[in-house]
Amino acid sequence: MTDTPGPVERMLARAAAHERRFGALLQEYFDTLGATLEAPAFSRYAPECVHLLRELSLRGGKRMRVVLLHEAAGLVSAEPAEGLDAAALSIELLHTHGLVHDDLIDDSPTRRGGPSTYYAYRDRFPHHPRAALGLTVLAGDLALGLSLRVLTEAPLPVALRQAMTEVVTRAAADTFVGQIADLERDFTATVPSEDVLHSVADFKSARYSVLAPLRLGLLAAGGQPAVFDEELRRYARLVGICGQMRDDYLDLFGDPDIMGKPVGTDIRDGRRSYTVGALLSAVSGTERALVESALGDPSCPPGTLAALREIGERQGVAAGARAEMRRHAEEASQVAAGWRTRWREDAVAFFEHLPLWSVERSG
Repeated sequence: MTDTPGPVERMLARAAAHERRFGALLQEYFDTLGATLEAPAFSRYAPECVHLLRELSLRGGKRMRVVLLHEAAGLVSAEPAEGLDAAALSIELLHTHGLVHDDLIDDSPTRRGGPSTYYAYRDRFPHHPRAALGLTVLAGDLALGLSLRVLTEAPLPVALRQAMTEVVTRAAADTFVGQIADLERDFTATVPSEDVLHSVADFKSARYSVLAPLRLGLLAAGGQPAVFDEELRRYARLVGICGQMRDDYLDLFGDPDIMGKPVGTDIRDGRRSYTVGALLSAVSGTERALVESALGDPSCPPGTLAALREIGERQGVAAGARAEMRRHAEEASQVAAGWRTRWREDAVAFFEHLPLWSVERSG
């Protein structure tokens, strides 16, 4: 006799199925892109750019945007929804655009276990740094253009195609504003307020990673996201905030072996994240001096990071971060639970259980 899977197990199984299907779809998209993307016959750089975008896009990631838009369509109907494939490709190509530019802004050498696009171009043009910089910017721009082109060329009713394109365009603009605000946040000597941190998380990630997929999925299934915009925004904002809190928490208090990447990046880069802000607010005297001396020091040694971690645990920063993550996740779950009066139970349950799982998972 086998145990009946619980709600979290069912949620993860559904997410895995969406991810597998999309992986095949994305590979097929890039396999056929060369036949549809016009470029001068002499150009070698254009195919190389597409190759780098393909490698980065296919290298993995959680694909949660794809999962969310499929489940959002499932809120309205259990039947396959027209336009979901185009929407999934569009939102993931927008994500690829963000990764390319993020790694350039952060000077990151790796992404998803391979070289970042910026460092791939640096290796390709070691004596021409401006060419490497320019080609990286253009690679990100191409990914954004492809994201919109997928929708404008999709064989969909004109009204649906236009509505989806508007969602992605708006999500892109919000994300760019969020990136600007994120940089601005780190150029101040003061500890950012909770409102500032929440706004950055909302604009930078929640609006394109959560809200846009919700809107796209509902549109594809014939729903009317504008009617429920206030609560969709609230859910997305809460999920985005607790997700950013978790990322910031793990950057200092996480296990690098489990995460597959080093900790302390925010400290070394001088980023005034949720965790760094909480740490600065909790300490004084010699402890604060230690935090301030490490903040923005790219060569901050592991021993100093370990000391900051110990201070953060002793001062209650770690426990406070976990409590705040859980509080925001529980609020998001309550928002989703209220959808039962109008939408399908199994999809509502997915959105209800997702926030707490996302902050409690180990990896």
